[in-house]
Amino acid sequence: MVHNFMDKYGERLIAGGFSILPIAPGKKYPGAYQRGAWRPYKGWNKHAERATTLNELSIWRQWPDAGIGVACGNVAAIDIDVSDAIIAQQVEDLARERLGDTPAVRIGHAPKRLLVYRTAEPFSGIKQHPLEVLCLGQQFVAYAIHPDTGQPYHWPNASLVDQRVDDLPTISQQQTHDFVEEALNILPQEMRPNRLEKHRDSSTPILMDSHGVSHSGQQGTFEAVSDALRYIVNADLPYDDWVRIGMAIKGALGEAGAALFAEWSACAGKNNPATTTQSWSSFKPTIIGAGTLYHLAQQRGWQPEASITLNPVNVTPQGPHPAQGLLSRVQENAVADVPPSEEKLPFIDGPEWDPLDVDGVLGALVEHMISTATRPQPILAVGNALCALGALMGRRYRTETNLRSNLYIVGIADSGSGKNHSREVITELFMRTGHQSYLGGNRIASGAGLLRAVYEHPAILFQQDEFGMFLQAAADRRRSPRHITDILDLMTELYSSASTTFLGPEYAVKDKSGRKDINQPCLCVYGTTTPVLFWSALRSANVADGSLARFVMLKTRDDYPDPVGANVIRPIPDHLLQAVTAIANGGSSGGGNLSGVTATPETSVEPMIVPMEQGARTVFDELSCQVMSKLKTCRSTQWSSILARVWENASKIALVRGVSANPHAPLIRQEDAVWASALVGYAVNRLIEDVEQHLADNQTEQNHKRVLTIIRAAGRQGIPRNRLTRKTQFLNERERREIVQALLEGGQIVADVKPTRTQPGMVYKAA
Repeated sequence: MVHNFMDKYGERLIAGGFSILPIAPGKKYPGAYQRGAWRPYKGWNKHAERATTLNELSIWRQWPDAGIGVACGNVAAIDIDVSDAIIAQQVEDLARERLGDTPAVRIGHAPKRLLVYRTAEPFSGIKQHPLEVLCLGQQFVAYAIHPDTGQPYHWPNASLVDQRVDDLPTISQQQTHDFVEEALNILPQEMRPNRLEKHRDSSTPILMDSHGVSHSGQQGTFEAVSDALRYIVNADLPYDDWVRIGMAIKGALGEAGAALFAEWSACAGKNNPATTTQSWSSFKPTIIGAGTLYHLAQQRGWQPEASITLNPVNVTPQGPHPAQGLLSRVQENAVADVPPSEEKLPFIDGPEWDPLDVDGVLGALVEHMISTATRPQPILAVGNALCALGALMGRRYRTETNLRSNLYIVGIADSGSGKNHSREVITELFMRTGHQSYLGGNRIASGAGLLRAVYEHPAILFQQDEFGMFLQAAADRRRSPRHITDILDLMTELYSSASTTFLGPEYAVKDKSGRKDINQPCLCVYGTTTPVLFWSALRSANVADGSLARFVMLKTRDDYPDPVGANVIRPIPDHLLQAVTAIANGGSSGGGNLSGVTATPETSVEPMIVPMEQGARTVFDELSCQVMSKLKTCRSTQWSSILARVWENASKIALVRGVSANPHAPLIRQEDAVWASALVGYAVNRLIEDVEQHLADNQTEQNHKRVLTIIRAAGRQGIPRNRLTRKTQFLNERERREIVQALLEGGQIVADVKPTRTQPGMVYKAA
C-alpha cells in the first residue's frame, strides 16, 4: 500500500508553522531520494533554522512513500520511550503538570509516546534514556509507517496538522531539565539511564594475564578487547558513554579497532553506520584505552581465560591479523549504508562568452551604455539591456515552444564598480520613447504591490538596487513579515505563468475588483548587488528549491576597470529610440490600442512566433543533451534546479537577441543560440563555483569555506602554516586546527613539508 504522507499532510504542516523534512520509508531518520534509491539526508538539520518552502514540498511530494519529520528548534518534543503502560502514563501526566497540557501527542509503538511543545527559544536537547527532550538539531517522525508495528504513527488527541506552533504550550530549557530530573525518579531503578561508571573502584583487583603481567594501561590485544566488549552491553547507551567506549577501543588497538567498534555500535537500535565511521575518525585518545575496557568488563563479571593475553608486548605476531575477518564483514555490511562519494561539480561545457558580441538593438543599447559610462561594465550592461528589451517585447513575441522574453537577471559587482549607470540609461530610454509605463518602482514593498503593478501593466521591468538586501528579507521566512516573503513566491509563480493566465490569490475578504487574473504576464527583473550581501542573504535551500535557478547571475570579471573619464553626457541616438519603439509595437496581431496591453483574460494576446534556423536547433539540441547527462548524475542534489533551467534561460535570451536584430521579421539564428548558451554557461559555472565556495547554512560551514578559499587563493605554491594563521585570525587555534584537519581528511587540501633555513615548515595546497 502506498502512503503519500508528504502529499496528504505536508502543506498543512507548513501552514501551521512547522518546519518539515522527508523521512525514509521504514526508517526513523531523514532521507533523500537520489538516483532511484533512498539515502541518508546529509545536512538535514538546516531545516531547524528556517521554514520549509513550498518548492521543497513540491519536490518531496514526488519521492515514493516519503514520511514526514518535524525539525525541532521552534518546537521541542518529550520522547517517553517507556514500555510499561502505567509508568508511561505517569510520566506523561507529570509532563502535562510541569510543562503544560499539550494536545499534540504522538503514538508510534504503544505505550511509548511523544509530546510536542513550543519553545520560548531553541535550546540543546537532553538524553536520559528512556527519557529524551528533542530540540535544536534534532527531529521526530510525525507521519510515516512505524518500522516495528508496520502501522502509521497516530495522534490520539488531535492530529498535528490541526495544530499551529503558536497555539502549543511554551516551554524553556530550564523547565525541561527540571522535568527530566523529576521524571527519572518515577522510573524503577532498572529503567533508569544505563550509565557507565567514571571512576575506578579501588576494591577491584588488577587483572593479571597468563604471563603474570598486570595490565591497566592504554594498549591491549585484539583478542582481549573483543572478549571484554561482550560484557559491556550496548543497549542504547547515552552518547557520551558510546564515545567513551569508542575512544577506549581506539586507544587500545589503534585503527585495527575500527571494525570492532562498528560491530559493537551496531548492537544499538539507534545505530547509524555513517555516524560511527565519522566519529571514529575524529577520536584521538591519549590516555584512555584497554585498562578502561578491562575494568568496565570486570565490573560486569568478566574473567578472562588464562590463555588470553592482555598486554600486546607479550604477543608474537603470526598469521593474519585477528581482526581481518571481522573487518571484511563490517565493510561488506556497510556498503549499502555509506552515502555515495561527492560527484564532480557539474560545470557547463561550451565556448567562451563575449558579452560584446551582439548586434541589432541589443548591440546598440549596450554600446551606448558603455560609451557613456565612467567605469564601463559590459557584463552589467548586457544583463540590464536583455531585461529591458525583454519587457518591451513581452506578450509580443514567443519561441516555437511558447517560451517568452521574461527574464530575471542579477548583476553582481563590488561597491563603487559602476552598477547604477545602466539603470539610468534604461530609465531615460523608456521615458524618451514614451514607455515609462513599462517601468516598475525602484523598490517592491510587498507581494500585493508587485501583483498590482503587473496587473496594471502585464509587461513590466523592475530595476532593483541592493538586490542582496531584498533577498535577505524575502528569503527569511522565519523573521520577515508575510508581505515581504510573498514577493519571492509571486516572482516564482509569475515566471512560470508567462505563456498562460496567472490566477491571482483568493482572499478571505474580497475587495471590490475581486481576484486579479493576469493574461500572459511578462515580469522582468534586473537587480544589482555586492557579492558579500548576496551570499550572506542565501542558504542552501534557495539553491535546492528552485527560487535561485530562475535568476541568471552575471558576475563582473573586473570590479574596478580603469575609468575612461567623467560620465559622457550624450543623448540617446535617434536610431536607437526608433528601434526600441519598433520592438515595443511589433508582433501583435490583435486590433485596438489596448490589445496586448490590458491584463484580463478576455484581452486578445497573440504573440508573433519567432522561428529558429536549423543551426540554432543543433546548438540547443547539443545543450539539451549535455544538461540531461549532468542532471542524471546530479539527481536530487542542490544542482538539479540550476541545471534544469539552463536550456530555458538560454532559449529566452536567444529570443531577445534574435528579435533585437530584426523586430519586423525576427529569426533565432545560430549565432544567437551560441551566444545565449555561452552566456548561460558562464553564469551557471560562476554560480556553481561561488555556491561551493561561499554558500553556508551556519557559521561552522562558513568558516570551513573561508579557510578553503584562502588556501585556494595561494595557488600552486600553497600557503605556509604561519601565513594561514595570520590570515585566519577570525578563528582560535583549536577551531583552525580542526578545520584544517577536516579539509585534509575530506581530500580538499593536501599538506606538504618544505625545508627552510631553520627547520622544515608545513605548507597547505588546494587539492
